[in-house]
Formats: sequence, C-alpha cells, structure tokens
Amino acid sequence: MPAPDTIAASDVLNASKGMLQKQLYAIFTEPTSGMGPVLEMLENHLDFQVDLEKRGIMVAAGPFWTDDETSWAGEGMVIVRAGSRGEAVAIAETDPMHQSGARRFTVRPWLINEGTMTLKVGFSDQRAEFL
Repeated sequence: MPAPDTIAASDVLNASKGMLQKQLYAIFTEPTSGMGPVLEMLENHLDFQVDLEKRGIMVAAGPFWTDDETSWAGEGMVIVRAGSRGEAVAIAETDPMHQSGARRFTVRPWLINEGTMTLKVGFSDQRAEFL
C-alpha cells in the first residue's frame, strides 16, 4: 500500500508529543517586477519590519541569497507569531512592500519541534550575540 500524500496535523502533534510544538508562520516574499520597485520600497519595508520586531510579532526575517551566495534577487522570508494563518496573512498584507505591489507573498504555517538556539550575553559590556 502506498504511503499517504498527507498526514493529519493531529497525528503529527501526537507523534511529536513532548517536543516544542511552537506554531509560527513563514511569509515567503518575492519581487513581482524586478528589483527597481523593491529598492524603492526597501526603507519603508525595513521600518515596518523593525516595528514588527519591537512589538514582538516577528521572530526573524531576512533575504535569500542567490544559490551561488553572491547576490540578492529580492526574495526573502519573515517568520511571525500569529494566532492563525489568517492573522499572518493580515500581517503580510500590511507590509508596505506588499501594499505597493513590489512583492507578492505566500504564508505557510510552520511548526517548530526540533533545533537549538544559543544567545550569549556579556554583562560587563552589555553585548548580546546570537550563535
């Protein structure tokens, strides 16, 4: 018998019981008509991103390099905290980059189960480093 094409979310949650099971949302964004419109909106977009960060909505964001790691073609990803995919879509819709039409986006629910993160904090110089 062939394996199913999908597995119910409840089965995944049951199989990963005891793991983090943190529900986040990944916003994949790409240019609609080249880099010109993206660059025109970049400052407004980055201001928007910093605001999301300060309000505790954004987990992480940044550009995707080209596969040869030498340039940027305008694609990026934003990971946000939201109560549902619909809320994450609403967040993405308010990004000036998307409102202007310079980029389009796709939102995917993302369940974090495995991984590790290290944050190094220096008290004497009040420095933080993400490893």
